[in-house]
Amino acid sequence: MNAPAAIDLTTTDWTCFDVSIQDHVAHIQLKRPEAMNSMVREFWNELPLIVNDINDNARARCIVISSTGKHFCAGMDLAVFTGGGTAETAAQDRHVNAEAMRHHVKGLQDCFSCLDEARMPVIAAIQGGCIGGAVDMTSACDIRYCTTDAFFVIQEINIGMTADVGTFPRLCKLIPEGWVRELAYTGRRLPAHRAREIGLVNEVFDSHEAVVAHALATAREIAAKAPLAVTGSKVMINYARDHSLKDALDYIAVWQTAMFSGPHMGEAFRAKAEKRDAVFPDLAVLRKGM
Repeated sequence: MNAPAAIDLTTTDWTCFDVSIQDHVAHIQLKRPEAMNSMVREFWNELPLIVNDINDNARARCIVISSTGKHFCAGMDLAVFTGGGTAETAAQDRHVNAEAMRHHVKGLQDCFSCLDEARMPVIAAIQGGCIGGAVDMTSACDIRYCTTDAFFVIQEINIGMTADVGTFPRLCKLIPEGWVRELAYTGRRLPAHRAREIGLVNEVFDSHEAVVAHALATAREIAAKAPLAVTGSKVMINYARDHSLKDALDYIAVWQTAMFSGPHMGEAFRAKAEKRDAVFPDLAVLRKGM
């Protein structure tokens, strides 16, 4: 069994991101403010590569996603829509093309599903516009914070298409359905204060610096907890979201049967009694392939 191939995330010259890892927290920062951090083709390749490497190699205990410039992200870059297909594709039967398109869309969905499926929590710190595909991305995160000038837009309806990368399946689990419908049908902006009122974001901050600082502080607080207990909590929350109450209760019983850790609890109690930081083992590196 071999460990995943090593990538130096923090020194790689990514087109769309800067990555740093400190105090068990990975900070992924969108870095194209001059283009409103729009999602060019490289974005869709780089994000899952970065997130999956952090996840598979247990490089951090929490992930923070933030951005640069006036706006968090303007969504899918229009060049991705206008790139066109090959002459061979254009000549194929439209039903054959449609089947291939389904797989293409599912591939785009996987780029954000990796956030939802990561073993460690993912926190989004949002400033300015969170538009189109950025709503898909942030709705796949565990926790969202934003600035007072932030706004959310299901932009797809404004350009004549149905949002397809995760907005509806995820937003319907996060906010009341009536709000999802209003935003989806009208393409209106959802301002920060309303986003907090309906539960899309946990807190609103006065500045970009403040929201990023709070996200990183929360991530460090999470990283100080037992990683196995944190990942177990994420697995159970996601499972409860997607299954019946009865099934979720049964699954957590099975999980505890296998992964209840007396030594981790003992260390938590000792650290508290001794007024020191607890020391817990990281999650294991995932072994893939033979």
